[in-house]
Amino acid sequence: MKKKLTTVMFCGTKEQEMKLIKVIEKYSETKGATMPILQEAQEIYGYLPIEVQKIVSDNTGIPLEEIYGIVSFYSQFTLNPKGKYAISVCLGTACYVKGSGEILSKVSEILGIQQGNSSADGKYSLDATRCIGACGLAPVMTVNDDVYGRLTKEDVGSILAKYTN
Repeated sequence: MKKKLTTVMFCGTKEQEMKLIKVIEKYSETKGATMPILQEAQEIYGYLPIEVQKIVSDNTGIPLEEIYGIVSFYSQFTLNPKGKYAISVCLGTACYVKGSGEILSKVSEILGIQQGNSSADGKYSLDATRCIGACGLAPVMTVNDDVYGRLTKEDVGSILAKYTN
């Protein structure tokens, strides 16, 4: 089965770009400032699409390939925007052993999006995470700040139904 990719058009503003330029200027004399620049860039935009990475590269002199390598390596960075409802399914050992893989598949099936992507309308995003520290509730799923534990795949539909507005 082919993986369906959703593309989201970048909609950064000139104001956001100016904020990012100021961040880069703030760190211009700081050695090894790539991580804090990227962290603040993600705070400004909410994610780090190639367009933002290019702004960082163009204004720091750091090759785009190096910026992309950092962004794609560290799990704190995201290449895709988060949805209004950011859904995460824990795939840590305790959750995985108790069926979180099935939970993730069911969420993906119901929403029609793959892990790591957002719905075309920007309403939902779906991510797999590592241990969130709620092993006693395994398997666990979060929707924004709401935590759902001791799940079965049969629970997924009714939970997602709460987030249809």
